[in-house]
Amino acid sequence: MPRTREFDTEAAVSRAMELFWTRGYEATSVRDLTRELGLGQGSLYAAFGDKDGLYQAALEHYRTTLAAAALRGLEEGADARSAIRTMLIERIRIAVEKDGRGCLAINAACERLPEDPSTRRVVRDMQDAARDALAEVLRVAAERGEIAARNDPYALAAFLVTFLNGLLVSSKITPDARALEPLVEVALAALG
Repeated sequence: MPRTREFDTEAAVSRAMELFWTRGYEATSVRDLTRELGLGQGSLYAAFGDKDGLYQAALEHYRTTLAAAALRGLEEGADARSAIRTMLIERIRIAVEKDGRGCLAINAACERLPEDPSTRRVVRDMQDAARDALAEVLRVAAERGEIAARNDPYALAAFLVTFLNGLLVSSKITPDARALEPLVEVALAALG
């Protein structure tokens, strides 16, 4: 008869997400995970399969919590320019925390993509969701005359996602929101 799980899986994934986010995949050992999560190695393997399984669960948790919250903020914004500015500034604020830990998704892309198709898929899904949400906000904004209609909303959205990716990498190099926030205004100038 299988034993029932005696720990909160969601809390364990959330703590693992924080550890992977701060240290990276390679620098986080199974020993680090078991110590941080307060689990035995057997429990970790029974719940997640292996370190990679827990990493994938952590990326998925990031996608459904922090990344999803950023997209909800876009939908709730009063006008497109303000909503996009708020989203970008908030992403900078989160990325510079803890001495520039960046963004878990971008960190994963930089560290794991060459050899990990599962990570590529999760990160690509996050990027696609951000681009699609931005494109819809920009399409509506162009129809309302809030931004110039000369550019394709999809291309503008792809540009903003690419800009954000670079900004998040830069946050690891220069974890100073005051140095990065002025760049947001330069990107917003592309909206016309």
